[in-house]
Amino acid sequence: MNESSSSQSRPCVLVFSGLDPSGGAGIGADIEAIGATGAHALSVITALTVQDNDKVYAVNSVDADIIARQADVLIQKIPVAAVKIGIVGNRANAETIADVIRRLRQKQPDLPLVLDTVLGSGHGFALSDGLPEYALSPLIGLATLITPNLPEAKRLYPRSDDIEEQAKYLLSLGARDVLVKGGHGNDVNSVVNCWFTGNRSKEWKWTRIGGEFHGTGCTLASAIAGYLACGMSMEVALEKGQELTQTALAKAFSVADGQKIPGRHICREF
Repeated sequence: MNESSSSQSRPCVLVFSGLDPSGGAGIGADIEAIGATGAHALSVITALTVQDNDKVYAVNSVDADIIARQADVLIQKIPVAAVKIGIVGNRANAETIADVIRRLRQKQPDLPLVLDTVLGSGHGFALSDGLPEYALSPLIGLATLITPNLPEAKRLYPRSDDIEEQAKYLLSLGARDVLVKGGHGNDVNSVVNCWFTGNRSKEWKWTRIGGEFHGTGCTLASAIAGYLACGMSMEVALEKGQELTQTALAKAFSVADGQKIPGRHICREF
């Protein structure tokens, strides 16, 4: 390594996420996707899971005090340019993470926070102790961006099937931006993702790539967080995050029968 490369630095994303031993989702996906954007992931583990590339068998939440200690050691020394949150494990962990965010924002009021509202695995296994919606609630009002898929948006606001009304509800709770992901939609040829912020909305339509994938939502939310950490605007980060995810799905590979792993490592732009 020459002197110029050793002196390079990267903006850091503080990530709160679960450990997926298969490497398809969770912290492994976060690290790869954030690295592909040119940022670096600071990894705080919230839960230890038992899963393969298809199915979750168990989730064991990390003690909230350990989460606090992991985060405190990092933020005392390393500048944080963005935060990304995946599964939190339980309500106590969410409250601990919320406290970390509030302390960071005392010095960085505009610190971006991407909240991936993971309420269950792709096959419906609950990824937190108790009701996942309740576990996440301390974080929704702190989020810069929330990224629910269609079933999650419905669970977070069950009074309506209209995604605009669902998004407006989340905005009313304090979130600044909402991206409703359309991967669970019925269109077999395309995926439509819809962004809502203030009185504005925008949609992106992407070609649906055939197959089943493990960690798509983690990839997208983490890529967006990485681009925000690199100083991009929300709209640009959303665009580039979706482009990266689309490329990762196109480059997906198999580790066993079942869901493929997105090729996030192939997406590096630098």
